Amino acid sequence: MRVKTVLPAILLGTLTGACAGAEPNVMQTSAPTWTTPAKYGFTLDSQCGERALIGRFQVTVENNKVVRATGLDDAARRALMLRMADLVPTLNALEAEAETARRDGADVVEIVRDPVDLHPTRIKIDPERNAIDDEACYTIEDYTIGLAGGPAPSPSR
Repeated sequence: MRVKTVLPAILLGTLTGACAGAEPNVMQTSAPTWTTPAKYGFTLDSQCGERALIGRFQVTVENNKVVRATGLDDAARRALMLRMADLVPTLNALEAEAETARRDGADVVEIVRDPVDLHPTRIKIDPERNAIDDEACYTIEDYTIGLAGGPAPSPSR
């Protein structure tokens, strides 16, 4: 019976050789995205550039709005004393800052994501590689969904 040998050959050709000439459509698929929870917390470490948002902060976010920010070091406590509206960003705001920089042609825009849920864990933005103090570098740690977690502020000595 010739059908028994032809059918596996057709199936194999369909699975492998039939698309040999076609390029994979990798660029048109959308990048994996992070689903923002209604309430989450994280520790933000912001160290690069000359700007108000410098230091280590414990952040609580509800409905995409920062509802609590605590300075975990002297630089962060000084930054919070400025009482600037929206100084401490949500993770969505950090991602938006990176995407805006990318659209505006920044020399460096890097977003590193958690391999499990894809929330950002590190963001680096450098609008002009040869300029001084225009960078923004963020490290995101202690990410928790629901109640805010993370380290308690260090006791004063």
